Amino acid sequence: MIEIRNLSKSFAGSDNTVDALKNISLTIDDGDIYGIIGMSGAGKSTLVRCINMLERPTSGQVLIDGTDMAKLSPAELRMARRDITMIFQGFNLLMQRNCLANICFPLELAGVKRSEAKKRAKDLLELVGLPDKAKAYPAQLSGGQQQRIAIARALATDPKVLLCDEATSALDPKTTASILELIRDINRRLGITVIIITHQMNVVEDICNRVAILENGKVVEEGEVSEVFSRPKSSAARRMVFPDSDNELLSAEGGERVIRLVFNGAEAAGQPIIAKMAIDERIAASILYASTKSIGSKLYGKMLLGLPDDDDIVARAIKYLTKCENVFAEEAENR
Repeated sequence: MIEIRNLSKSFAGSDNTVDALKNISLTIDDGDIYGIIGMSGAGKSTLVRCINMLERPTSGQVLIDGTDMAKLSPAELRMARRDITMIFQGFNLLMQRNCLANICFPLELAGVKRSEAKKRAKDLLELVGLPDKAKAYPAQLSGGQQQRIAIARALATDPKVLLCDEATSALDPKTTASILELIRDINRRLGITVIIITHQMNVVEDICNRVAILENGKVVEEGEVSEVFSRPKSSAARRMVFPDSDNELLSAEGGERVIRLVFNGAEAAGQPIIAKMAIDERIAASILYASTKSIGSKLYGKMLLGLPDDDDIVARAIKYLTKCENVFAEEAENR
């Protein structure tokens, strides 16, 4: 378990002090895939670097399995970091070493015998789906393949925690999906706790079970992904979950009321819910905005509906829509 207690981090500049993190408290359970999301400058990367003490907190604690990381000696911290490894947006592979040697590198630093290190590296190449790339160099690989090698290297010391700092930001959507599936498989097979730092909502939606939203160095919302994304409470969470909502609300016709729908695994089969509402309740709704996707028979995503300016119609629509399992509906504020 990772416990972050009242963590703050400040950087002293020539003219002023920047408070990058302000009294952060989070608990990340063993086996979680935990997302930390926020816009640029929110403090995400600083937070993840405090977890493994690459950045020393100004105040507060980081406890991993009850051990206060800040109280470890340099030698103890080096040992602890074998259990807390990291992958980055830029892969950070050693370009002069082939893939096998890149994966062996942390094992060499740990004093593992060369023969054992090579065997472990070959096993990890199998795990990440690149058994034929042992002798290839990073420059010969695609971005997705380089990230797979970086993941294999991060797993070399058999860690308990994998920190992913914008690990898919440089990849195209298809490659991102394959890397996320690999991380999910590693989490499931090896039981590794994964912390994902990202500004990409789809990454958190696709893979994380819990999420914390950061804004200006503070946690403004935290909880189960399904709960936070279907019922965001903070303005920062709403902006991230519904990034296009403000523009769409402004496009509503004068006097029109707006209903926000969130589909979190609703059944997509059968007659569309909006058309069915028009038939069953005789409520005609205009679709102002929609961003949905079907995974198997399940529907995920968001939608804004325009309704007549009538309290009874709005109330009946919300009641009807929320009868459907895994559908959340509320009236959106029309600015």
